[in-house]
Amino acid sequence: MAKRGAGSSGRVGWTAFFCGPAALLYTVFVVVPLVTALWYSIFSWRGTTQGPLSGLDNYATVLTAYPYQDQLLRAFGHNGVFFVGTMLVQNTVGLALALLLHRAPLGRRLFQTLYSLPYLISPLVVGYLWSMLLSPSFGPVNAVLEAVGLDALARPWLGDPGTALPVVVLVNAWQWVGGPMLIFGAALAAVPAELEESARIDGASAWKTFWTVRFPLILPTVGVVTLLTFIGTFNVFDLVFALGGSSGGPGQAMDVLGLLFYRLAFQGGVNAIGLSSALAMLMFVFVFGISLLVDRMLRRREVNP
Repeated sequence: MAKRGAGSSGRVGWTAFFCGPAALLYTVFVVVPLVTALWYSIFSWRGTTQGPLSGLDNYATVLTAYPYQDQLLRAFGHNGVFFVGTMLVQNTVGLALALLLHRAPLGRRLFQTLYSLPYLISPLVVGYLWSMLLSPSFGPVNAVLEAVGLDALARPWLGDPGTALPVVVLVNAWQWVGGPMLIFGAALAAVPAELEESARIDGASAWKTFWTVRFPLILPTVGVVTLLTFIGTFNVFDLVFALGGSSGGPGQAMDVLGLLFYRLAFQGGVNAIGLSSALAMLMFVFVFGISLLVDRMLRRREVNP
């Protein structure tokens, strides 16, 4: 019994040794800022001076007072459009690329690396790069359209409220399409080859084999990618900031929750700390709550398919 207890305490010690640094970093960079934001959000502020306890007044101001209510609804809607557009473009293209590379293993590593290279670039750099490419004055995108006789399509892509948000979605998809591609590729590699061979022997076409054999088996992976996309799109800031500035582009057509938080924190007046902290907590509760709900649904589906 003594030896067993000594072994158990040794395992606990090694677990603490290896997990301790990660837990410390998580506490310092996630838990402490979260608790601090919650604390700040229930006080009124005069600049950097903490005032009296205000309870939920900051939350009520952000949710109901003008102009914060209108800006919050508009930014939330743009985040929703950003999420749906990213799902349709980025993840669909990522799945298509994964299928193509899965069927043609020659050069797979090369193309996976090429499609994943934008990961190495900061979203701020990507945003500034594409803002120059799309410039109506000297950008090569409009120059190419004019050179091939499509002058009618040339426009100030980031200066037109009708095209600003779709352009952000496409730029975001260009940068991150490698992520879904790699995840879907790993899921497709795990599909037993015998099932696909059986479907082909039964006369199923490639398209039918995908929808009846492959897709049901990678459906949990689709759920995981959807969840990661939701978290990423509702926390987006740097790319939109680089493309449209802190105001969210023309007519705030690209305004998102991250930009609204930035404006509240740095342009929110004397109570900027309280209001921005309240918005941060609202964003956290929404994203965490939806993520928890979706994760529970995915786990339940894995247990009871």
